[in-house]
Amino acid sequence: MANAQSGNSNSAFSLFRNRFVQAIMLAGLFMQVGIWVRNFAVLLFVMEMTNGDAFAVSMVSVAEFAPIFVFSFIGGTFADRWRPKRTMIWCDFLSALSVFAVMLTILSGSWQAVFFTTFISAILSQFSQPSSMKLFKQHVPEEMLQAGMSIFQTMVALFMILGPAIGTAIFQKYGISVSLVVTGIAFILSAVALLFLPSDHAEDKEKHANSNVWQELAEGFRYVMQSRLLKPLGASFAFAGLALGLIQPMGAFLVTERLGLPKEYLSYLLMANGIAMLIGGALAMGLSKKLLPQHMLAIGMLTSSGGMLLAGLSTELWLTLTAQFISGLVLPSIQIGINTMILQNTEGAFIGRVNGILSPMFMGAMVITMSLSGWIKGMTSIVFMYEAATVLFLIGIVVLTPILRMRKQAAPPMPMPMPQGQATGTES
Repeated sequence: MANAQSGNSNSAFSLFRNRFVQAIMLAGLFMQVGIWVRNFAVLLFVMEMTNGDAFAVSMVSVAEFAPIFVFSFIGGTFADRWRPKRTMIWCDFLSALSVFAVMLTILSGSWQAVFFTTFISAILSQFSQPSSMKLFKQHVPEEMLQAGMSIFQTMVALFMILGPAIGTAIFQKYGISVSLVVTGIAFILSAVALLFLPSDHAEDKEKHANSNVWQELAEGFRYVMQSRLLKPLGASFAFAGLALGLIQPMGAFLVTERLGLPKEYLSYLLMANGIAMLIGGALAMGLSKKLLPQHMLAIGMLTSSGGMLLAGLSTELWLTLTAQFISGLVLPSIQIGINTMILQNTEGAFIGRVNGILSPMFMGAMVITMSLSGWIKGMTSIVFMYEAATVLFLIGIVVLTPILRMRKQAAPPMPMPMPQGQATGTES
């Protein structure tokens, strides 16, 4: 049940008087600093040590995304078993500890250990992020969830603009060791800020006594499959992931082949996208009380598909920048719509598992098409890639049509625990 600490005001800004929002925003601020400094320090350090070796650079992304597939399902399940505040604090503290350990290893001469700071932090985030969602469910009034998501998405968008500059500046001026120290301190400060969160709700010690992790994970899958809202949302996730995976690696080719410009111009496209995200986050905050989350998601996906198509067809820089701006403008609406739908339509006891099941559907689909995108482009063209991504995005919208008229779905009943000894892999 949502905790009405913030009062009954429906103003999005009233959320800032909520003790939970104050603490989680401060922790998020420190966490964003740490993540961006770490990401760019590791990337630039690896490029420096390998003279720009493409395989080594690609391993940085593997270290960041691989844990999503391996640990997301199990991380979400444990997030439902453990106390969320305690889980988040320990994850931040262990992330900081791993950063300092890697720094000492690098100083001793083993620079390859730098990959582990991203890898370990990515693993821990699969436990921390679902716990954050559970706390949102507990401490933010339900009618304010969408506004709350808007506030956090605006902060993320701001760091998409500032983060690369901060991370690059610190690495270029001070090097990898200082960058990792800054990262570790930022993670520790995030953990300290989380100490000011309201206390965890008392856990029912008996509710997990007659089940194990795998049984509870299977219950999570059944819970999603029984939901008239979560099941189509998961399918839409998959199509969106397939679409974005096709064009994710194509930005440089869009600049060099379609626009005939040096690859360095890609930074202008990223800047336009980031600025639009910041504006879009602020707009979404104002619209969050006027639109249902599924409508925000559908409108965002439809507009983004138009931006994709325009980017693929354009041969003029100004038009491509416009397309990137359009896509960035609605990205916060997509993310806010998704998170709000999950929070509003999932029982608190299943938040971690639902998040841990739906997220890999998107990431897994995206990695599949990312791995095939180079081969597909070699057989077709950059225009075809963006056209195909547009079609996949539109299919994702069609999948959502059954839930567009829903106002709020009653959460599906909790699945009955399996009898001890029954196989968990045969039920759907």
